Amino acid sequence: MSPVREATFSGVRLLTAPGRVMTPRSTTEPLVERALARIGSTPATVADVGSGSGAIAIAIAVRAPNAEVWAVDSNAEAVELTRANVMRYGLGGRVHVVRGDLLDGVPAKLDIVAANLPYLPERLAGERDFSDLLVEPLDAVFAPGDGLGPYRRLLAASQRRLTESGALLVQYRGRIFEAERSRLGDLLAELEQQALAA
Repeated sequence: MSPVREATFSGVRLLTAPGRVMTPRSTTEPLVERALARIGSTPATVADVGSGSGAIAIAIAVRAPNAEVWAVDSNAEAVELTRANVMRYGLGGRVHVVRGDLLDGVPAKLDIVAANLPYLPERLAGERDFSDLLVEPLDAVFAPGDGLGPYRRLLAASQRRLTESGALLVQYRGRIFEAERSRLGDLLAELEQQALAA
């Protein structure tokens, strides 16, 4: 793994590996806040998809002791780093780290799915507007086609895995979007509209 550093995200100090795993950013903290607002004081099963360093999963678990959280990433280094951060906070009993694609390996029905996925079309990788993102792993930022492929796949997976009152929360182009299971089609339409307007 590349040199490990520390970063603060949503009030927790996390180990990160710049250039190998997406660095947690403050722009994603509202995603945690929205998830916590939905959890409240009730028990909840949550998935953090594309967990990177485990920032979202750990921030939720630290502040919602009634939540059981699954952190999923397809990148082996991300999984290793998430496990290190989980151990750092003694959360091994409630935060389960899985290497897999989207919701693969998550056995439970879910109350909340939270994700900050690759979203920029690959054709923009060389543009100056996004040069600050080139220090990050390219597959954590850029996706084929219009960039929405990972989101479309996650919406389809969430439709099958969310509880009846469960919700999907995603960050897309710096904004947080959320919808309960019955309105995932509306959420996809909204994301596609945002992609066209960008």
